[in-house]
Amino acid sequence: MTLGSVRFAVNLDGRICLDKILEESGFERYLISAMTFLDGLNDRQREAAETLAGPLLIVAGAGSGKTRALTYRIANLIKEGVAQPWQILAVTFTNKAAGEMKNRVNHLLNEEFDLDSDRNRPMIGTFHSICVRILRRHFDRFGRDKSFVIYDTVDQEGIMKRLIKEKQIDDDRIKPRMVLSVISSAKNQLRSAERFGARATRSSEQLIADLYTGYEKRMKENNALDFDDLLLYVVRLFKEHPDVLDEYQERWRFVNIDEYQDTNHAQYVLIKLLADKYRNLCVIGDSDQSIYGFRGADIKNILDFEKDYSEAKLVKLEQNYRSTQPILDAADAIIEKNKQRKSKKMWTENKEGDLIEVWRAENEYNEAEKAAQEIENLKADGVSLKDVVILYRTNAQSRVMEEILLRYGLPYKVIGGVKFYARREVKDILAYLRVVLNINDTDSLLRVINVPSRKIGQTTVNKLQAFGVQRSLNLAEVLKHVEMISEINEGTKKRLSDFWHLVEKWKKSSETMVVSDLIREITRDINYKTHLLDGTEEGEMRHENILELTSVATKYDGLEPEVSLASFLEEVALVADTDNIDENLDALTMMTLHSVKGLEYPYVFILGCEENIFPHSRSIFDPQELEEERRLMYVGVTRAMKKLYLLAAKQRTMFGDFQRNTMSRFISDIPNHLVSRIGGGDSFVAPASPSDFGETFEERKVHLTAEDKFKDGDKIRHVTFGDGMVVERRGDLVTVAFSNPLYGVKKFAANIAPIEKITN
Repeated sequence: MTLGSVRFAVNLDGRICLDKILEESGFERYLISAMTFLDGLNDRQREAAETLAGPLLIVAGAGSGKTRALTYRIANLIKEGVAQPWQILAVTFTNKAAGEMKNRVNHLLNEEFDLDSDRNRPMIGTFHSICVRILRRHFDRFGRDKSFVIYDTVDQEGIMKRLIKEKQIDDDRIKPRMVLSVISSAKNQLRSAERFGARATRSSEQLIADLYTGYEKRMKENNALDFDDLLLYVVRLFKEHPDVLDEYQERWRFVNIDEYQDTNHAQYVLIKLLADKYRNLCVIGDSDQSIYGFRGADIKNILDFEKDYSEAKLVKLEQNYRSTQPILDAADAIIEKNKQRKSKKMWTENKEGDLIEVWRAENEYNEAEKAAQEIENLKADGVSLKDVVILYRTNAQSRVMEEILLRYGLPYKVIGGVKFYARREVKDILAYLRVVLNINDTDSLLRVINVPSRKIGQTTVNKLQAFGVQRSLNLAEVLKHVEMISEINEGTKKRLSDFWHLVEKWKKSSETMVVSDLIREITRDINYKTHLLDGTEEGEMRHENILELTSVATKYDGLEPEVSLASFLEEVALVADTDNIDENLDALTMMTLHSVKGLEYPYVFILGCEENIFPHSRSIFDPQELEEERRLMYVGVTRAMKKLYLLAAKQRTMFGDFQRNTMSRFISDIPNHLVSRIGGGDSFVAPASPSDFGETFEERKVHLTAEDKFKDGDKIRHVTFGDGMVVERRGDLVTVAFSNPLYGVKKFAANIAPIEKITN
């Protein structure tokens, strides 16, 4: 009898035949190691880790050790001989989470298994990184070059702005961000430009469809993909090429998905295709933490998992290792009002803890003062500032808080400001690198053709593009033959030729030079340091950013040159704000509630806990959006380990408007025995309930549906968000794309939301 056969018997029968194991010499040692391996897990975590086959739904509450359970399950699949390492796929949503999971699995297995090569490792990564990996191998199935580049939101906006200008569309009529938001929503629903256009009936819809088609054409010409394309093309690849799907189904027989509540339709379809053959699908998540509906996340994916997989096993992780019991009880009281959820009850062995502080301030400045004073008190008591986070519903709320922190001399860092990789100078060098990797990337060429200045103006660029259009040539092909363009003078031709010779030189260098050295060569050849150092402090900071970019690139010095360049550009495209938090810097952190998901802090301050701020005004008349706002509050509350502060102002000015708001309904959900109220106690007024608006939500829903009231393409006006256009109707729900890019695409209950059709 072999070890492998014993493991196989264990997996099929779900039990260990102890007598047979002990009959074989050496198996006592294996039995002991197998037992101690999982001893560090609680009962529910262990149950999850020992469920090795078939569909499995792990409902994991906040701070319940879900990553621990998932990594032990992956390790156990390998230790028990059920799967070879390379047969396991684990998908997360951030690079940071993927890195942590890789480290944990390696730590658990390295003593017994050789995980030094890619073939001997489980595949652990984000949806986007895994899709990039697949497309790098198979993108030629679409007749496309595998050396595609990935465009971020800034790149996308650049293309859309140019398209709108080329088509001579009034900027006031349509905004690039709004169009891109509609396109992103369509791609998340796996609707191509052709499918989108086929459903366009109104002129406004047809306009967006035309821009969608033009956008896709430009992306193809540049051999570029956006983030949504990565998923869209892999789903297409699997559906149109069964042999490729079969290859990955055989390779990844065991699929594990983290944060399943955050998956959108495209991700859902991708997962279903991969898991369809063997149905060894483990998903872990929490419906109470589904807060990305505005990005296309569909909470029904996790709520309906047991409908999709009727044989699925359900395991609930309800023991919390992060927060005190008062914090958990407050969170449960808030979230239990939601109807769309998998019920659970969080508990902890840490029964004692401070009450939740609810502070009522006079205005936003007084609110910020109260927070700063308390942070000073905490600091005086020995609390490190890095243990403190300030959360808010919208970025605009941070400005006053920053002013007060500066006045108090309290160091802080803001997550979600101008991203490092979105800074102008960084984008310039990245564009140069993209051109080197993909010579046909026209938009990157357009960005750098006159940076630093080569006296190549827009008139010259227009002539280059016109020459190319007449002969069906892209910009790179035109630059190779610039001497043929009679409309351009000889001096400009020489400057263009000199630029192109540099590009060809860097292209050759990239064959033997790692990406960090390539950055140094490019910046030296274009004299970029002199261009940046203009004698100002800002210029010095911009130069330091390029040095930092070079430093980041050295991470890829150990790879082959061409692989080094491609890998670096992929990481840059997929990086997230929260991946770069410096946990060693002793400064408090400020961020939105959406950004804090997955993080934890001993001391948590949530600002703006008022009606119309949090919950946001757009959710007040929409039951589904209100549930998402409640989930967002649940996420914020459950970040707190030791103490939670909820702050509200009696009045505040936001976006130039003076507001008087009642305290958030979420605070009134918390039982009185859990709360310590400070300041303005008599001003605490329970928020209006839905029935205060006349009919109840349920009564009003029996009226006309969205299909009855609106048509696709109808122009509407919302009392808060302004003008928009109906892009989809389903039942009582209507999806609207707003002209103001701040609001993007929103869903409303047609009979409840304060929207009206514009007839003129």
